[in-house]
Amino acid sequence: MDVTRPAFPPQDGAVFLTDGGLETTLVFLEGIDLPAFASFPLLDSEDGRRRLEGYFEPYLRIARERRVGFVLDTPTWRANPDWGAKLDYKPEAVADINRRAARWAAGLRDRMGEGVPAILINGVVGPRGDGYQPDRQMTAEESQAYHTLQIDAFREAGVDLVSAITMNYAEEAIGIARAARAAGLPVVISFTVETDGRLATGESLQSAIERTDRATDSAPAYYMINCAHPLHFESVLADGAPWTSRIRGLRANASVKSHAELDEAVELDPGDPDDLGRRYRALRQRLKNLSVLGGCCGTDHRHIAAICDACLPA
Repeated sequence: MDVTRPAFPPQDGAVFLTDGGLETTLVFLEGIDLPAFASFPLLDSEDGRRRLEGYFEPYLRIARERRVGFVLDTPTWRANPDWGAKLDYKPEAVADINRRAARWAAGLRDRMGEGVPAILINGVVGPRGDGYQPDRQMTAEESQAYHTLQIDAFREAGVDLVSAITMNYAEEAIGIARAARAAGLPVVISFTVETDGRLATGESLQSAIERTDRATDSAPAYYMINCAHPLHFESVLADGAPWTSRIRGLRANASVKSHAELDEAVELDPGDPDDLGRRYRALRQRLKNLSVLGGCCGTDHRHIAAICDACLPA
């Protein structure tokens, strides 16, 4: 089946959806054990691939029903050498699983993408360390060297773009942007913030975005915010500030809890999907380029449906 693969980034302000919280859904709602909170090992078994396909199906259905595009992620947030080593994957196996993840996503697009106006295959790059704590900070040069293995694997497999998700300090984001540019791939940078709207290092979101742009000649196609509730960052998005025009995507958490509280949680906090949708609508009125809408921890297809109800025409 031929599914449209648009040029990236789209220039017409077209809305694209993403999925929600992959790992939190699999662990808390599906009861799947994910050592190291890594979903990529599911690709190694038929049952695991079936579980991943079942996870993405309702999101693709929503995109089809709403007649909007979809950014289809590879399940590779943990598929880098450090996290791979914790799961007994050698570097060459890590590169291979990233290639296979991209090809699996392309196959899913071909099998289940009929009726969705456009689907982009997105190679997901996660942080080298903990997504909530910048516990092993690299220089930009170290980050570029480290993340090149994963990004080159995505290039070889033919992804449409690469996204760095849950970045909590700017140097790692800068290195990833440079590695993607060297590989000839469009790149998206998504920062996460604490309850005060700042990165875990204390740097402001504005500074992180502006510094990344300066260090990469504005290589990122756009920026996103993920893994934080809108309550945590609404106040730092100054209306009309030039830097906010670079924010095009939002993947918020369902819960208003802090990262520290979520780390200790033994039950899923789904928050209020309708309230989350209303907050997305209010942010779209302030951030004129905000057109990539999805979720992160604690969200599932019900949250994405609520966001669509609030933000998109019936």
